[in-house]
Amino acid sequence: MTRRLAEVAKKVGVSEATVSRVLNGKPGVSESTRAAVLSALDVLGYERPTQLRGERARLVGLVLPELQNPIFPAFGEVIGGALAQRGLTPVLCTQTKSGVSEADYVELLLQQQVSGVIFAGGLYAQAEAAHDHYKRLADRKIPVVLINASIDDLGFPTVACDDVVAVEQAWRHLASLGHERIGLVLGPQDHMPSRRKLDAARKEAAASGLALPDAQVARAQYSLESGQAAAARLIADGVTGFICASDPLALGVVRAARRAGLDVPGDVSVVGYDDSAFMNCTAPPLTTVRQPIEAMGRSVVELLAAQIEGSSVAADELLFEPELVVRGSTGIRRG
Repeated sequence: MTRRLAEVAKKVGVSEATVSRVLNGKPGVSESTRAAVLSALDVLGYERPTQLRGERARLVGLVLPELQNPIFPAFGEVIGGALAQRGLTPVLCTQTKSGVSEADYVELLLQQQVSGVIFAGGLYAQAEAAHDHYKRLADRKIPVVLINASIDDLGFPTVACDDVVAVEQAWRHLASLGHERIGLVLGPQDHMPSRRKLDAARKEAAASGLALPDAQVARAQYSLESGQAAAARLIADGVTGFICASDPLALGVVRAARRAGLDVPGDVSVVGYDDSAFMNCTAPPLTTVRQPIEAMGRSVVELLAAQIEGSSVAADELLFEPELVVRGSTGIRRG
């Protein structure tokens, strides 16, 4: 019992005495704290007291495209904890290769009468993808928050890392090291964050007097293997500085350079994006642009909770500034 009180109290951020009051049905606890304690019991796998089992926890769908890219579990950890502190229980929905789509998950979440849905890295960021399931959520007035850039006219609030600033930081870093042939490894052409990154790179190229022809831009599918395949052509064309749309893509570039007999960072410099887990443990440690995951995740939950509580939230984009983290994968261009 004591261990349970301690774990729940730590999860919610209250005293063990407050948890005890909730579990014993004592007065003197706010409704929001009471709901947070009950949600924490569910999340931690503890049974609710008999007299409280009839109360159903408020559910929030957390829809992620995958878990192999460590940026998504990182967002999930922050968001899940912040939801529990507000008495909301996260329901993780990860798209699978077996055919369970984002639209399928939305249907399941609607059947469960969820209080809201959070999307990270979903089809909302692809201009040519199907978006009917988002309209269903809007028609049902389900609170929704999106993470990172979306297409226009969806009408949902968005929390995003500033792609323009990210590319500015990466480009200027590579240019300062003497790299003149800088290439980009991005996501698909209809992917909105990738479009923003490309537009920013073209402006930086023009401002610095460097060229960025289409031949120095490669498209990939956000995996290490896809990044390696995309980078091979750019390396053969003489690109020495790489700006990548994710850390796994950047690791694919490092592998492609080594397969070509080149040294990183001696011959090729690589900048990733996200600063996801263990990027300081790669060989060499990866220079990358860090997304402020903690601040972004908590803002996502604040926006969703405000909607659930009946407040009006503007369908705007809340931009967070990234941070360039310089490690061992970038260096002065030889020659």
